[in-house]
Amino acid sequence: MLSYILEGKFKFIDLLLGFDPSSLNISKKKWHSAFRDIYCSRALLSLNKASSSKKSHTNFPRSPSYTIVNLKPENRFQIDQTSLVQVVKEKDLVRLQKLGGVDGVASALDTDAELGIHDDEEEILRRHEEFGSNTYKKPPAKSLFYFVWQAFKDLTIIILIACAALSLGFGMKVHGAKEGWIDGLSIFIAVFLVIGVSAISNYRQNRQFDKLSKVSNNIQIEVMRDGRRQQISIFEIVVGDVICLKIGDQVPADGLLLEGHSLQVDESSMTGESDHVEVNQSQNPFLFSGTKVVDGYARMLVTSVGMNTTWGEMMSQISKDSDEQTPLQARLDKLTSSIGKVGLIVAFLVLVVLFVRYFTGTTKDENGNKRFNGSKTKIDDIINAAVEIIAAAVTIVVVAIPEGLPLAVTLTLAYSMKRMMADNAMVRKLSACETMGSATTICTDKTGTLTMNQMKVTKFWLGKDSVAEGTHSSIAPYVIELFREAIALNTTGSVYKPTSGAEFEISGSPTEKAILSWAVLELKMDMEEVVKTHTILHVEAFNSKKKRSGVLMKRKADNSIWVHWKGAAEMVLAMCSSYYDASGLVKELDNNQKMEFEQIIQGMAASSLRCIAFAHKEVPTDEIEEHHTLKEDGLILLGLVGIKDPCRPGVKKAVQDCQYAGVSVKMITGDNIFTAKAIATECGILRSNQDLSSGAVIEGVEFRNYTPEERMEKVDKICVMARSSPFDKLLMVQCLKQKGHVVAVTGDGTNDAPALKEADIGLSMGIQGTEVAKESSDIVILDDNFASVATVLKWGRCVYSNIQKFIQFQLTVNVAALVINFVAAISAGEVPLTAVQLLWVNLIMDTLGALALATEKPTNELMENPPVGRTEPLITNIMWRNLLSQAFYQIAVLLTLQFKGKSIFNVNDQVKNTMIFNTFVICQVFNEFNARKLEKKNVFQGLHKNKLFMAIIAITIVLQVLMVEFLNKFADTERLNWGQWGVCVGFASLSWPIGCLVKFIPLPEKPFLSYLKIKK
Repeated sequence: MLSYILEGKFKFIDLLLGFDPSSLNISKKKWHSAFRDIYCSRALLSLNKASSSKKSHTNFPRSPSYTIVNLKPENRFQIDQTSLVQVVKEKDLVRLQKLGGVDGVASALDTDAELGIHDDEEEILRRHEEFGSNTYKKPPAKSLFYFVWQAFKDLTIIILIACAALSLGFGMKVHGAKEGWIDGLSIFIAVFLVIGVSAISNYRQNRQFDKLSKVSNNIQIEVMRDGRRQQISIFEIVVGDVICLKIGDQVPADGLLLEGHSLQVDESSMTGESDHVEVNQSQNPFLFSGTKVVDGYARMLVTSVGMNTTWGEMMSQISKDSDEQTPLQARLDKLTSSIGKVGLIVAFLVLVVLFVRYFTGTTKDENGNKRFNGSKTKIDDIINAAVEIIAAAVTIVVVAIPEGLPLAVTLTLAYSMKRMMADNAMVRKLSACETMGSATTICTDKTGTLTMNQMKVTKFWLGKDSVAEGTHSSIAPYVIELFREAIALNTTGSVYKPTSGAEFEISGSPTEKAILSWAVLELKMDMEEVVKTHTILHVEAFNSKKKRSGVLMKRKADNSIWVHWKGAAEMVLAMCSSYYDASGLVKELDNNQKMEFEQIIQGMAASSLRCIAFAHKEVPTDEIEEHHTLKEDGLILLGLVGIKDPCRPGVKKAVQDCQYAGVSVKMITGDNIFTAKAIATECGILRSNQDLSSGAVIEGVEFRNYTPEERMEKVDKICVMARSSPFDKLLMVQCLKQKGHVVAVTGDGTNDAPALKEADIGLSMGIQGTEVAKESSDIVILDDNFASVATVLKWGRCVYSNIQKFIQFQLTVNVAALVINFVAAISAGEVPLTAVQLLWVNLIMDTLGALALATEKPTNELMENPPVGRTEPLITNIMWRNLLSQAFYQIAVLLTLQFKGKSIFNVNDQVKNTMIFNTFVICQVFNEFNARKLEKKNVFQGLHKNKLFMAIIAITIVLQVLMVEFLNKFADTERLNWGQWGVCVGFASLSWPIGCLVKFIPLPEKPFLSYLKIKK
């Protein structure tokens, strides 16, 4: 009650004073709040005094609803979420100025613009409660019921359900409620089993896709908390956080620019406009979630997260579609359609033959009586017979249409995606899994992919003298100070010095970390002190085209202005006209001297060192242009450093594995030609005795200047391209694709995006890769290791091989089932395999078979074969040989049982049909082993490693025993004795020696179907 009274008082005070509190800026709001607190305190105090003077001797007990009013609210900030959202979304500079500018907003959010927020759980929780988390609502995931409904919509399933309903109805009418329900219900159960298995498989695959999406969305962001740069998940960002942005980063939330240099962002994801937008502190300090940094670097203040950002609202309404169809799935759809048409023709012929035989009186029942006797036959019996015939024909269609093929592709892709994740490869596009198996060329980066990306400065040259480690005290103090300036101010990294006296924490790119670490430990650089005594006027950020970065700065001590450059040694050297010697004297740099420096650079490069040069120049105040363009000539060379980045262990073997598999590996790097040669030789891309005069090693500019004809002629011979730009990489990818290659490309920078998109398979780096590169790629290599690229190649081939195995297995069953039913229907007037039995066979093929064969792990023998070309047929000559030999054997055995089984084994029709069904199923079990190896004669190799395969074989056998021995009414079977089981297993086991023998038959290279002029 008291709170309502106080609230009323507050409003009354505001009314008397004649202003609206919402219109006040932050500083005035503070005075207003203080005035209200003082007024209320005095009012309560006066009430208390009055009360105590009137009733000084009376003590009242506290009421049960007694509360203490806290006039200083907890967890409150001096600015609300609505104001923050409106300022940024509307790009309202006027309102931002009223709030005290960006610094005023930071103050209102209790954020230190330099040190960031406090890194403790209580502080983070307070901000979460007030402003929300950096997550957005997602559309509900597709439920299991959705996939069940999708399976129900299949036309053949609908026809089968209709047949089951008719069979159930007429069966009960003709045979009574006690026996008549069995056939109809059996079909119902079999159909629902097929639907259930299909729906569960698709549901699991969809869940798998959602999990991978969560992983790919979990971007690591660099934030400043308690003065310390650290990486956190994008989902852990809170309002008030200070974010460090660099080229290629995705802006993780809405916010304001605190400090930045040459910052340009790509807002096309928000606005659709492709032009880059310049962000600066004066005119446009607004940054939006989901946009990409394309140039410069900056620190931003987070003002809105999650659903309070435009990106969050947009993403909450977008559902990622996991129904992406891969090229292989499209080819399989055509194959399925072709086989389905054959199945429809056969089913129609069976339908016609069975109806003709029935109505001409040829079809007889189990007692040998005609099933149709003209007008004497009841209408119910005719309809019941028609339902059985239609069900048989429809079931033939179900078996003929290999709907298990798309399921097998889905299963093998989902399985391989999951396993590849464990092997440090995250698949972003399903099609990349299979396309990688066809790759003929891999264009790889050097740094971080072939090398470890653990850089260390191992060489330092001052003038023409090499300075040994630990002897830097002999260098002129003035030169040392210049180096400290050059390193501390011209960097995107940072140095954090803990107060406890622990080791320095250095952050940034591997190159920046190596240089900063060297400066701190060897040159005793105090980065904080250097930054305090200088003012940065302009920055030109590093990019892969210029291969250098520069800074224009002013010394606070004497207001002199200097430009510092850092970058690729030969490029910075070309900008210099003089240099410092070891004693600190400036000497002229003529052509002869330049040649000596070039030899020093080449010597370091030949030792696999990355060479970085530093140069500077004083700039007169009157020469400073309005836009602070940095001087690029007449510089003084400060010195050179050589950075060692050792090759990754195992990379040489991975390169050799790819080359052995018929895949060409090309290294494309921004380093100079000597470093590139040394690393390529160390990694096995170049042989030590290789003739380099044939154009195996070139520079990007040389490749760029070739005519199109020359490029096409020489591109295959190129092994190493040094000093290349992203455009050169794109050009090479285009040339290789024109020559018919399937190209995989690795990339980590923003500028690599065009090449990653152009390639058949784009492979981005998970550690060093920018968000732009990752979004342009198909697969993210999580550990940045080339060995993982080789593993992806192996998995790609495994996917393709597994699907081929399943096609061979499935088509064998299809051919056998179609021929047996067709021949039996025409000759005997009945199909030996009932609808329920055929549905059971279909379940073994489609689901259990797909699970068994689609989850085979990659083997080393996959890397012994050349890449699969774009135009090679899906069903190879080897597969045709294997499947036709098995299908013809099964047809021969089953037709023998059909026509001679009764007399040979002295059994009745029911036992004979059960033996046909049992032999057919066990043949598929044995043939599953044959399908494991398309070419190898030993089909049991590596079997002990695939426990899932063995489990599925065991489950199939157990279920088959149940079908034959216990579910007689459901499956329309008769129990078999040991001898009959032995005959079934004996016939089926001959599949193994037949499978081995046919592999000795030589095959032509020309595809079989090309002889028939059939286009697939």
